[in-house]
Amino acid sequence: MMRMTLVSETRKALNQRLHQAYANQTTRLIRRIHALLAVAEGKTLDQVAETLGIGEQTVRDWQYAFLAEGVASLFYRPRPGRPAKLTTSQRQELKEVVLAGPESAGYSSGCWTSGMIADLIRLRFRVDYAPRYVCHLLGLLGLSFQRGRFSSDHLNDEAALLWLEETWPVIVREAREKKARIVFGDEASFAQWGSLGYTWALKGVQPTVKTSGIRRAYRVFGLLDCFGGVLFHRGLEGKFNSETYQDFLAWVLIQTTDHLILIQDNVAYHTSASLKTFYAEHTDRLTVYQLPAYSPDLNPIEAFWKKIKKDATHLKYFRTFANLVTEVSTSLITFAESPHKLTSVQGEYRFLTTRDG
Repeated sequence: MMRMTLVSETRKALNQRLHQAYANQTTRLIRRIHALLAVAEGKTLDQVAETLGIGEQTVRDWQYAFLAEGVASLFYRPRPGRPAKLTTSQRQELKEVVLAGPESAGYSSGCWTSGMIADLIRLRFRVDYAPRYVCHLLGLLGLSFQRGRFSSDHLNDEAALLWLEETWPVIVREAREKKARIVFGDEASFAQWGSLGYTWALKGVQPTVKTSGIRRAYRVFGLLDCFGGVLFHRGLEGKFNSETYQDFLAWVLIQTTDHLILIQDNVAYHTSASLKTFYAEHTDRLTVYQLPAYSPDLNPIEAFWKKIKKDATHLKYFRTFANLVTEVSTSLITFAESPHKLTSVQGEYRFLTTRDG
């Protein structure tokens, strides 16, 4: 195997491309960059191929291309075929306009539809595309049709990248030294009035879901080891606060003899004076790291809660609060007894942990 060493400037460029690939959800480019980083860390081609689920020759081809062209090799070129109506530069311009959002292009909506983008192409480039083909075109540009989500204007991508590239490797090394379990902590509320999701229905007829309308919620604390496939969870009918969170952590420390490296967000009661005292009193069993502010995507348990809600409360009717508690508890137990379901939410950490190993 040909050895490959990265200078700091090249490694930085690779990490920037990786961040862009995650932002664009370009799966094959994500794999390709992680493969190169793993090879540079000394992993063998067969190890990298097995970890990423690809052929060894593919990894070898990626390495040779990178050695020949550098970061310029990390772009997938369109296959030859019928000449495109939009030039390469026009397609790139279209992608930039789409990513900037409809409002920047003069539309009143906060989200794009294929019809709107077809209208945009017609007005800007004098090219007529059917909305159905627009979906195909956007896929070629690395875009996909997704459900929108709210985003705070305080989000800091730079802090998130710094966490992944600098703080996370420190945590991994510390976990190995202490033979500790890395757990991601968070809490979730499950409403008795249920939650909505996607379902099939007649076109033009919005489906309805019966609800009790009772504004009461079942609350659950959780610590997830998404690498070991272990979940600690505990429900409560009271409030999330310093006292109930401390009780939960104390309970978890009784359930396991492992040293825990706890990664959590910055909600006020996680960092209250009483909790800081608790952390200080249990440093022999507990090490705490705070995630960057406004960075839910860095906490895999957030994805786990979504799975639980989809399984336990989406499109369901709860006549009584006891019905809700039973449904949520059953779902939690089912997931807790299925390690592969817990490890499925590793996200970006899966690649980073392999690389740092």
